[in-house]
Amino acid sequence: MRHITRIGLVLLLCAAVLVTLAGCGTKTKSTQSAPDKLKVFATVYPVYDFARQVGGDKIEVAMLMPPGAEPHDWEPTAQDIVKIKSAKLVLYHGAGLEPVDKLLSKDVLATVKAVEVSKGIPLLAGEEDEDEDEASHQQHDKDKQTDQHKHESETDPHVWLDPVYAQQEVKAIAEALSEVDPANKDYYQKNAERFIQELVKLDSDYQTTLSKAGRRDIITTHIAFGYLAKRYNLEQIGIMGLAPDSEPTADKMAKVVDFCRTHQVKYIFFETLVSPKLADTIAKETGAGLLVLNPVENLTAEEMKQGKDYLSVMRENLANLEKALQK
Repeated sequence: MRHITRIGLVLLLCAAVLVTLAGCGTKTKSTQSAPDKLKVFATVYPVYDFARQVGGDKIEVAMLMPPGAEPHDWEPTAQDIVKIKSAKLVLYHGAGLEPVDKLLSKDVLATVKAVEVSKGIPLLAGEEDEDEDEASHQQHDKDKQTDQHKHESETDPHVWLDPVYAQQEVKAIAEALSEVDPANKDYYQKNAERFIQELVKLDSDYQTTLSKAGRRDIITTHIAFGYLAKRYNLEQIGIMGLAPDSEPTADKMAKVVDFCRTHQVKYIFFETLVSPKLADTIAKETGAGLLVLNPVENLTAEEMKQGKDYLSVMRENLANLEKALQK
């Protein structure tokens, strides 16, 4: 009897397993039959993060620029150009930030829609270092002609560092998504409105905090913070120009050191994606400390793994600005 009972239990267990497996098979089939998400490519991190916020679970967005890459040095690969054809929409920042000529040709895009998210925003002129010597000017002209090296941009592309202008970029992304996917227009618009309210709060916090600052001068690695400085009445002094790989002259370095000593600057700002060597040199010469001021051009793979995004990094920037600008 016990033997028969054991056999019966085994048969019951086998039947239960078969029922479970059948249920799992049904669920898998249902998942596979779900409609595909809208496929979107974004060139650089700020555009990627804004698109992610607006598109939510209705889109599959990927960033063409690898995590940790410096956008001023980034060039789309042949693989990037090929895979763009699989998307419905390509979002690029514009304003001279990315080398988009390779991406925007009709042969590459075919039926893919491409949208410049900074279009219509008034741009700040690029500042060419007045202390550059004649040899530097000649090299600059040569680089512009050969297009082998991006030196000083004609315009400052770092629009997203102004939370007010960032709101306009979010609206542009919502409009682009709504145009290629009108069935989900309301969803995109609601997500955009929600994220814009977070940007409004970010702007308000910057206004409140920086209006109380005892200092107005910020010493930065390269002059990426023109829009932020203008919005919050700060004075930016860059060790390098708009391109983070440009080399300052000895005279320029001496002037920055002199300014820091004269105004008793407490902190020099450096960036996570650019060598801190020059900022460290100024700091050692003047006795100042070092703090990060992140232009949010890109995040490292580790920062993304930690869950950092545009809003969290901008709030880290605000905390460091508050510390550096204390009297």
